[in-house]
Amino acid sequence: MTPTVVLAFDLYGTLLSTESIARELADLYGADKAKAIAAQARRYQLEYTWRSNSMGAYRPFSDLTRWSFRQATAEAGVELSPEQEERIMNAYNGLDAFPEVGEALAVLAKTPSLDPYVFSNGTVSMITSSLATSPSLSRAGAMLPASKVVSVDPLEVFKPDPRTYEHMAETVGLGSDRGRVWLVSSNPFDVAGAVAAGLKSAWVDRGGLGWIDGLGGAMGIKPTVMVKGVDEAVREIGRMSGEGR
Repeated sequence: MTPTVVLAFDLYGTLLSTESIARELADLYGADKAKAIAAQARRYQLEYTWRSNSMGAYRPFSDLTRWSFRQATAEAGVELSPEQEERIMNAYNGLDAFPEVGEALAVLAKTPSLDPYVFSNGTVSMITSSLATSPSLSRAGAMLPASKVVSVDPLEVFKPDPRTYEHMAETVGLGSDRGRVWLVSSNPFDVAGAVAAGLKSAWVDRGGLGWIDGLGGAMGIKPTVMVKGVDEAVREIGRMSGEGR
């Protein structure tokens, strides 16, 4: 059966929880400093991608991730030795999925008209390593094999550059029918970028704050659907695609 729609899942923070990275930081620096370092590192990780896009000066996501922790720890006034840095980077292996992801995969397995992919800023090696070592997702290798991984790395630009979403659609043969590609993401900037590029989007609002993205508001952009979890996203997309379950 030809898939009705393609689901492009963001990986880090959408399918995979990064809580174990925070725990690694807590082991190194204590709970209070770890919280601040984790928040700042995430801020810089994303900021670097946007600055790189604007500057036209690409560096792989794994490199930017390293530098985000270097800046965050320096600002916190703590040492980040090469060994400590490797501990933090290795924590991206073994990340577990959010609790509802298993149910989402079960629904997808019963709905062949929904074709799942992983679509990430990470390099292919970073993504495939995270998938292979995740306690939950490693058991779903048939659902999300390496052939279903789409990285922005070949383009040398990051989301939300429109070329990344065009690349996603073209990779799955829907370059001229982008409305059949759904981004599933917990990141507002990613959702807004996908919608602006002509994709549909399901925003995973785990915090329950509602759509308060200021730039999206200024541009008149909002998610196609808002959901509380990835399983709800899959069901809602299936329902809207005529595959309600």
